[in-house]
Amino acid sequence: MAIYSYVLLRDYGFAPNPFYDVCTLATCKPGIRNSAQVSDWILGFGSSRKGSSVAGKLIYAMKITEKLSFDEYWKDLRFFRKRPVMNGSLKQMYGDNIYHKDEAGDWIQENSHHKNKDGTTNILNLERDTQKDSVLVSNEYWYWGEDAVDLPLPLVCLIKKNRGYKIERAIEMQKKFEDWICLQEEAGYIGRPAKFAGGFEFYDGK
Repeated sequence: MAIYSYVLLRDYGFAPNPFYDVCTLATCKPGIRNSAQVSDWILGFGSSRKGSSVAGKLIYAMKITEKLSFDEYWKDLRFFRKRPVMNGSLKQMYGDNIYHKDEAGDWIQENSHHKNKDGTTNILNLERDTQKDSVLVSNEYWYWGEDAVDLPLPLVCLIKKNRGYKIERAIEMQKKFEDWICLQEEAGYIGRPAKFAGGFEFYDGK
């Protein structure tokens, strides 16, 4: 087992997508999506950008319970609600089930947060997202969003403060983290994404 930590620069409820009783990481972070395996943990921390109220705090934690390809994710009936509905609620608009292949084997990017405003394919997002054909799924997760929490002192070494990600493989540290998180009073979707306050936005990939 390993713990992957990274900075979540933009918390839209898209990557990760914490809705409908399952947390998924289906876009962005191709390195983590490729390397992380079932039973590993993913931790997303707040950015230290000026004015951030969640800097260094834990926005979400998910224990991977399943790993799928994009096509498997797209076709699985369990995740149809994760497909974007662009005239729906914010959580529907930020659906992350957006990639699958056509009959020729080319990628299709559905209308979504990662599409261009005019409805055309955002090549930058598509190329980054699909460079690793994997979707991480969790039925065991904690998503605090804008109500991000502080880690206790014994776990602060897990905090990632800049770009990229780091991996903790020490069994002792993993046990300390699991002991702590299992004591949290709430699990699943706890607080709304920080970016919900500004309404829906397209992401240009830069």
